[in-house]
Amino acid sequence: MTFNDLGLRSQVVKAVTDMGFEQPTPIQLEAIPHLLKSKSDFVGLAQTGTGKTAAFGLPLVNRITESRKYPTGLIICPTRELCLQIAKDLQNYSKYEKSATVEAVYGGADIQRQIKNIRNGVSIIVATPGRLVDLIKRKAIQLNEVEVVVLDEADEMLNMGFKEDLDFILSATPEEKSTWLFSATMPKEVARIGKTYMTDPLEVSIGNKNEGNANIDHIYFSVKERDRYAALKRLIDFNPKIFGLVFCRTRRETQQVAEKLGKEGYSAEALHGDLSQAQRDRVMNLFRNRSIQLLVATDVAARGIDVDDITHVINYNLPDEVENYTHRSGRTARAGNTGESLVLINTREKYKINQIEKIIGQKFTPAEIPGPEAICAIQLESMINKVKATKVNEEEIAPFIPHILADLEELTKEEVIKKFVSAEFNRFLDYYKKAGDLNAKASDRGGDDRGRDRDRGRRRDRGRTDENKQRFFVSLGDKDGLNPGGLLRVICDATGLKSDTIGRIDIMPAFSFFDADKSDADKILAQVNGADFEGKSMNIEKTQEKSSGGGGRGRGGSRGGSRSGGDRRSGGRSGGGSRSGGRSGGGSSRRRR
Repeated sequence: MTFNDLGLRSQVVKAVTDMGFEQPTPIQLEAIPHLLKSKSDFVGLAQTGTGKTAAFGLPLVNRITESRKYPTGLIICPTRELCLQIAKDLQNYSKYEKSATVEAVYGGADIQRQIKNIRNGVSIIVATPGRLVDLIKRKAIQLNEVEVVVLDEADEMLNMGFKEDLDFILSATPEEKSTWLFSATMPKEVARIGKTYMTDPLEVSIGNKNEGNANIDHIYFSVKERDRYAALKRLIDFNPKIFGLVFCRTRRETQQVAEKLGKEGYSAEALHGDLSQAQRDRVMNLFRNRSIQLLVATDVAARGIDVDDITHVINYNLPDEVENYTHRSGRTARAGNTGESLVLINTREKYKINQIEKIIGQKFTPAEIPGPEAICAIQLESMINKVKATKVNEEEIAPFIPHILADLEELTKEEVIKKFVSAEFNRFLDYYKKAGDLNAKASDRGGDDRGRDRDRGRRRDRGRTDENKQRFFVSLGDKDGLNPGGLLRVICDATGLKSDTIGRIDIMPAFSFFDADKSDADKILAQVNGADFEGKSMNIEKTQEKSSGGGGRGRGGSRGGSRSGGDRRSGGRSGGGSRSGGRSGGGSSRRRR
């Protein structure tokens, strides 16, 4: 079956053909005919890289046959990169439909320019939640005529703390509309959106829910924690043609790993939330053009990377939320290709592999970090193949040949080969000649079960008593655009902590407070203090009073109860309360991505 058989208008089919697409993917085959004919709600579950953007983008563009002052379609997605990628794809789909206009709305760009473009008239808006909320509150955008709302990567938007923003946005759209939800996984939070905002949606799942791409080989390597970076280098060296992504937990770790790789001669750049939009665009252009081999990224920053032919995804650390592994691994094996997802775990993380296997419905293959001899052999073979494939420009090099031959006359053919190979290859031999075995031994793994039990015990104990919590003062508040979701995301992204380790959050006009486990206090102070939030530096300090569900006493006790949140329970989360209940009200949700 071709796109011409799905019921799309000829202009849309022609645009798709120009892009080189010939046959629809499974999710497109299931979704497009239904979305063209029906006005019902829709849930599409499919892995990253299976063509979800065209599955909702083509039917949406197909609807537009005349110019409109206000948007007909609204697409909400989690990150700037994904927002820009979707907008670019929709512009390509609408190449021959002059009345269709698309505007990308996201934080980090000139909001006045975005407002001007919207007021000039736009058919489809692609937006990140924070910036869209800002525009709605400024009354700069009119959503009363929206006919279709698309929630793309819904699971990731909820992971990033956008629940309140999504609720606010959806409440600003007409009741009579179609809601199309697309996601790679279907956690209970995504199911809640379906129950709250959708009516009898048709659900299409390509493969089983949350199932991984069958074209990906999942492989894990067990190493000691101190050997993690050395093991990463060996995996890269063992795959000389690698074009891949390296995932780290935090922005700081991402930057550190990328810088270390760069200093040691590897072709790598970092991608994380502390980069400006111009820096992110530069890095992504380098990666798309294959000017670099490795992109070292956080989960959040990597969303929206739509690059074909990625050979490897390396999990320097596993994600805190095991469901996110599906998104990571889905960056490879796109468009029917094959790929590898490599995972580094320490001796106490084997249970996480078991959890992921249950989610993706696939087994991991245990493997050993390659030894020095194997790496040197494969690097030598790669170098020889590269030399053999080198094209000689006879005309340009001819004048130099007599001089070269004269200089090498005293060397035999074998000696010339050895010297040229050694000139390129000695660094590998020097580095690996004293390198040992990095694989964790069986005796090192004996603590797995005990470690897992201790971790489970910690998780059960968290939040039971307020004595285990530390109260923090934050220098930013509602007037700075901060809300609970934004604060939570900054903390978790900077530290790698899970969101459920953060307790009560109180957002005040000029400052804020939050609770966290005492055991995490030093990490939070070291890694969150000075973090960037929408161009402002976020300074945090410990308060002296223990959290008791009613707020702290201010910094060093000098601020008193007036800044602690006191009885303003509607503004924050009570100790062990649910996140959904504790974030409603109490502070503006004005935030920009």
